[in-house]
Amino acid sequence: MSTDFELNTKPRDVFGTKASRRLRRLDQVPAMIYGADQNNEAVLLDHHEIMRNLGVEAFHSAIISLKTESGSQQVVLREVQRHRVQPRLVHVDFQRIKATEKLHMKIPLHFEGVDEAPGVKVEEGIFSPLMTELDITCLPKDLPEYIAIDVSTLGINDAVHLSSVELPEGVELTVALQEGEDPSVVTIMPPREIEEEILEVEEGIEGEEGVEGEEGEAAEGAAVPATEESADDADSSKEKAEE
Repeated sequence: MSTDFELNTKPRDVFGTKASRRLRRLDQVPAMIYGADQNNEAVLLDHHEIMRNLGVEAFHSAIISLKTESGSQQVVLREVQRHRVQPRLVHVDFQRIKATEKLHMKIPLHFEGVDEAPGVKVEEGIFSPLMTELDITCLPKDLPEYIAIDVSTLGINDAVHLSSVELPEGVELTVALQEGEDPSVVTIMPPREIEEEILEVEEGIEGEEGVEGEEGEAAEGAAVPATEESADDADSSKEKAEE
């Protein structure tokens, strides 16, 4: 379990669309803390501090210490709302943790030994991860930063299936596999030259079907960019629901 992350907060005492917009202009991000049988708590985060932490992969699956007016609180990151146009955050949600209560989290996968895999090193195949994270459940003390998968022995068309992934002690998949179900997590595809030959054949077949489909696609209208006001209105609706 990683607890190396700390965030400073300030109490939030103003609400509404205009107030939220004004706070963001001051580089303050509205956030909500909930869970652990306690009342919801509205706080503010420093935009630069939270953005810096969001750029670290481990932050998304770590136990975070939030420094609040009522003391330090142990939480996990639950939701991040970003502005639809500008590179800014709109709202962040944190969930308090309880030592005796299991968490449901998405944990990233780390693939080890890619360069040593015969399918890559000798046969020049293409390393192809089909999953990048797993849904798991565990107690806070067992929460892993990531799940490692050894692919150093894979050859062309070999794969690692979900049932063979070794989970850390105390960690379980959220959804049990059904009989006959065992999806691939990662595989090594044949070299690119073979893929390109297949692609050329497929393009030749599509070319014989005419251009009617392309004209239909060109007629579709472009999406209209959302404004800051629309993001603020969504944030305001969320705040009213939480209050």
